[in-house]
Amino acid sequence: MVKSYLRYEAQSTFGVICSAGGNAVFDHSGRLSITPALDSVVVWDIKKATQVARWKDSDNTAEVTCIARSANDKDFAVGYADGSIRLFDLQTNAVNVVLNGHRGRVTALQFDATGTVLASGARDTDVVVWDVVGEVGLYRLRGHKDEITGLAFVGSGDARNAGAAGYIVSSSKDTLVKLWDLRAQHCVQTLVTHRSEVWALAVSPDARLLVTATSDADLHVWTIAADRLDSVETQEQGSVETQAQEIVETQAQDSTGDQTTTPRSWDAITEYGTVRRSGSSRVVDLRFHASGQFLACLGTDRVAEIFRVRTHHEIKKKMERRQRRNREKQKKGGDGSGSDAEAEPARSITAADELASFQLVRTSAKPVSLDFDPADSDTAALVRRGSLRILLSQNNNSLHVWSVAVPPPDKTTKQAALPEPSLLNSVEMAGHRTEPRALALSSDNELVASAASKSLRIWNPQTGACVRTLECGTALCVVFLPGDQIVAVGTKEGTLELYDIAAAARVETLDAHDGAVWTIDVHPDRKSVATGGADKAVKFWSLELVAGAGARRRLTLEHVRTLQMADDVLALRFSPDARLVAVALLDATVKVFYADSLKFFLSLYGHKLPVVSLDISSDSTLLVTGSADKSVKLWGLDFGDCHRSLPAHAEPVTTVRFVWGTHYFFSAAKDRMLVQWDADNFQRIQKLGPCHGDVWALAVARHGTFVIASSQDRALRVWAKTEEPLFLEEERERELEEMFDRGLEEAADTNADAADDEDEAQRAGKATVETLKAGERIIEALDLADAERAKWTDHAAQLRRTPHIVPPQPEANPILAFEKLSPEAYVLRTVERVRAADLDDALLVLSFPRVLSLLEYIDIWARREWNTPLTCRVLFFLLRSHQNQIVATRSMRSRLDSIRRSLRSGVATQRDQIGYNLAALTSLKTEWEAAATADFFDEAAIQNIQDSQLKKRKFVGLKA
Repeated sequence: MVKSYLRYEAQSTFGVICSAGGNAVFDHSGRLSITPALDSVVVWDIKKATQVARWKDSDNTAEVTCIARSANDKDFAVGYADGSIRLFDLQTNAVNVVLNGHRGRVTALQFDATGTVLASGARDTDVVVWDVVGEVGLYRLRGHKDEITGLAFVGSGDARNAGAAGYIVSSSKDTLVKLWDLRAQHCVQTLVTHRSEVWALAVSPDARLLVTATSDADLHVWTIAADRLDSVETQEQGSVETQAQEIVETQAQDSTGDQTTTPRSWDAITEYGTVRRSGSSRVVDLRFHASGQFLACLGTDRVAEIFRVRTHHEIKKKMERRQRRNREKQKKGGDGSGSDAEAEPARSITAADELASFQLVRTSAKPVSLDFDPADSDTAALVRRGSLRILLSQNNNSLHVWSVAVPPPDKTTKQAALPEPSLLNSVEMAGHRTEPRALALSSDNELVASAASKSLRIWNPQTGACVRTLECGTALCVVFLPGDQIVAVGTKEGTLELYDIAAAARVETLDAHDGAVWTIDVHPDRKSVATGGADKAVKFWSLELVAGAGARRRLTLEHVRTLQMADDVLALRFSPDARLVAVALLDATVKVFYADSLKFFLSLYGHKLPVVSLDISSDSTLLVTGSADKSVKLWGLDFGDCHRSLPAHAEPVTTVRFVWGTHYFFSAAKDRMLVQWDADNFQRIQKLGPCHGDVWALAVARHGTFVIASSQDRALRVWAKTEEPLFLEEERERELEEMFDRGLEEAADTNADAADDEDEAQRAGKATVETLKAGERIIEALDLADAERAKWTDHAAQLRRTPHIVPPQPEANPILAFEKLSPEAYVLRTVERVRAADLDDALLVLSFPRVLSLLEYIDIWARREWNTPLTCRVLFFLLRSHQNQIVATRSMRSRLDSIRRSLRSGVATQRDQIGYNLAALTSLKTEWEAAATADFFDEAAIQNIQDSQLKKRKFVGLKA
């Protein structure tokens, strides 16, 4: 009989506030923060420091790398490390659109002003423009040679309209900044003056200034001329190619070391100057405030510098002061001959005159991203609040909101005497600042303790809520003492710290070892514990009750005896029957002693590197060891023989744990995977993961109801045991299918890279497993529909040949009979079920004979006016993709003529219907505005005017 197991499924992930791989942004109200949390997105209420929602697609395991806010107050674009982009709705917390077009990590996302067009840049050096409403990629812009670091829309055009004006500015690590014309889908200007990687760019809200940041201490400022953008738009295609040739020549001159550049009349972006920053580290993020009055620059030196954009009046006064100082210097020098030459430079305005350093915000850790509060988008709101709100995410798993005071409109910065920036809100309690290295479960599995450097946290594993947060030393191991009221933590400093969970305080600190305390375990009789450290000693401690605060008694530890070893102790474990104690040493051996007399029993050797973790089964017959040599070994505790050595992981093993009552055990390693094993038949049962960092610790519930692991990404993950049966053969087949799918995607990416030509504009799309499966479903639907129509065609021909003998009707296909659909409707429904973003790549799977078959169905759909927009899209894509073959097929002429006639009438009907609906909506809007508009008067002002017009009475006193 085939043995079956129960499958473990991922249940929850907690402990991550903000991962360092992506940027955090405000929502449109400024109340919520949209932050990346590894493979999901967490929505935080910043003021309450509570989690409002979690966005996660069940089909995704890649890490979030980029987040962008749309202008429609609800949509957010999220980019992932696998190149996919998902659009989430803030109101429903659901995925609306999935876009696949990049073959690398998404590094930049930017919506246009309408929120209907999205531009994305990735590590694959491509810029892709997406139609958010149509859920399709419009085109791919190629020209950069390294990772895209920033994107910005310039101009008010619509990128979906080929005849509209619109531009995109992109920056890359290849030191170039490019200006793209969306109408021509062509690069019209390249800035080549940077001498190192361009890490960020920002465009002012009025599209007048462009600021770029590199690894040096200067911000490069450029001016954007709108009139020149219009002139570039009106030029012909031939001149655009000439400009492109000039750009190539300029880049060639730059590569050869010739730094002389000739200004061209059509350059829309011109150099304005540089602005010196306070720090010299690399820039992480660069953003303009929505009002255009402030610019924020975030560096890796834990400083966010705020620049203020001076007004025209302030610049004029500054220039006058400069000219006055120059005249005074000339008078003191006594030589007036060079007055004109000296005054001329003073009249020119530079970027340093317009951008002035305003405030410095110093963070507690290395910053990751920065965002302004969009609620202060206009000057009036900024004046009312009197301060800027800045959201800063840090790489230590924390989120901060800073308040930066701004001067009133009638005062300068010096006159206002502004206070220093202050921390307004923070989200810190829901996660560790450093990676948790140790885990422990309470006896009832209701609490889990995670210990990291300088922090100990108690969690509810079912809800993911942090119950207690305590300060501790550099923790290396942790355990719940009997009663689950006291937690013992072993530290790198050699101390043993005891914490009372109810009181949320440290009750005692014991000097346990002269070196680091690497391991701790509770004796099965629940009366003592044992610790092992770097001082080559195993110490045994008895649990004693002593008087505590008030009349309450508390547990403490009293040193009883010491077992001296030959090398550092890395791990130890008591056998559940309390007969043996196993000790793992730095010399890659495991020593087994009798627990009562501490007499030597067994020496287990065979690992090539030290054993870092071990565990004993509940029946005290098996010992499992995990080593840094990437292997797991199973030993018998009767004779000390090695049952099997398993090449368990691709990286060093960090922890192993048995499931109570069984011979199943879990192993975790630095390859970011958890693996479940059967120690009886030495088979791998299931792989769990992957995590986004090295797995450091593992804890298994008493009877294996759930497994919890902590990793380098600061996350605590819970896998729960389900009732779904698992068979080893099926699991191996599923793993092989996943490997095959990954191989298909890699092969598709390789073929796409080989087929890429030198054109700057290419098709936006990417072949994935989903598109291949969608194409196969379309092929199956075409085959089924063709067979069904062929049966009815043969039946009709037989009727014509023998009109007096009625042949039996052909048996309908079971699928069509169940769905109650005709063959044409079945094919249409199959095409409709393909995601809009995957439709183009799915149609590329079809061979040319099946394309001809699909064109026949398109003719039927056009005549019956079924889903005219989808029919047009499929038809146009097939004509573009197979133009040469279709033109060479003479039999297609009549078919295309029929499709053309049918589509013209269908499109005309759609146009009339849309025009009628627009007219009706305009009429309704006019009626609503007429009914909802009311005139308001300032009654207080009217009353004051009336009172001023009245003559005041004069009181006169009369004498008798």
